[in-house]
Amino acid sequence: MTKRQIKRILRIVFIMVSIGSLYFVPWILVKAWILPLPNTVQEQVEEALGHGFDGMVVYVDQGGKPPEFYAAGYKNREEQIPADPKALFKIGSVNKLYVAVSIAKLANAQRLSLDKTLADYFPELEDRIAYADKITLRFMVQHRSGIPNFTDHPGFWNEPQASGKDVLEYALDLPASFKPDEGYEYSNTNYLLLSRLIEKVVGYSHHQYIKEKILIPLGLKNTFSSLSEINMDNLMSGYYVGYDEDLKTNDYGSTIATAEDVGIFLRALNDGSLFDEGEQEIYSSIYVYEHGGLIPGYQCLAEYHKDIDTVVVQFINTTNFDGYEWNLSEIVINRIVKILRSRES
Repeated sequence: MTKRQIKRILRIVFIMVSIGSLYFVPWILVKAWILPLPNTVQEQVEEALGHGFDGMVVYVDQGGKPPEFYAAGYKNREEQIPADPKALFKIGSVNKLYVAVSIAKLANAQRLSLDKTLADYFPELEDRIAYADKITLRFMVQHRSGIPNFTDHPGFWNEPQASGKDVLEYALDLPASFKPDEGYEYSNTNYLLLSRLIEKVVGYSHHQYIKEKILIPLGLKNTFSSLSEINMDNLMSGYYVGYDEDLKTNDYGSTIATAEDVGIFLRALNDGSLFDEGEQEIYSSIYVYEHGGLIPGYQCLAEYHKDIDTVVVQFINTTNFDGYEWNLSEIVINRIVKILRSRES
């Protein structure tokens, strides 16, 4: 058999497998992907409501242009209050970017070492977290520690912060997911421990450190560390598919911010203006420059696209961990970016 015949057979097999895989692709995703691309971002935001979302906010910052704000649907569906592009929102794991920046700043100041281990900083956990003496801070920042994710424990969602239980307990005395630096697994436990390490190093709340080193220098006055700091009327309501109640008062410890504040932060993160000398080199070696966030009722995507020098922040206040809402949100933001690229061509 010649090489040409082999290549032809492989091409046919690939096509057959690709066609066969379509039977397993949810058609709601296919439909969202193949719909004709609208001409404007606002049209795309409004179209996205057809996927079952209650409300949506989008912030766009293209270099050299004034920021743009878009909204559709409801900020509060019970009271029929329209979505507000300046509303506060629970940003979930997008907060990991702020924590990683803090770790880079402290490492640059030699107040901690990325190559020291979890056991070095928390000796009391050496017998409760597998390989604690081998897990470096670098591995924790990069989700290469193997420490189990405490939010995978059903007890965390059944009894959120109000129970008074230390959520770290949900990740202790368990087998490691893998040996340190021998795999990757997204684990909120890594960042819970890193946040506590910041507090141990600086001697006060990691939220206050983030405020001093990130929020104040950037002039961000609409980023908060807890529900107790905000006027709840300014917070966008959150909804879970199949559950009628508004989830805005549920406290999972999320940072709260406007899309604009997140966008300003992301711009400064990517253009380097957030960093002092030496800090960006460290940060680039340990973590990413964009992120998503997902908690019941709230999903957020914060992206920077270098080719068009554009920050896009997307808030959607409808989630379903058993459905396709997250995949749909990714399709929507990708379509928004296509529209923005077409405007530049």
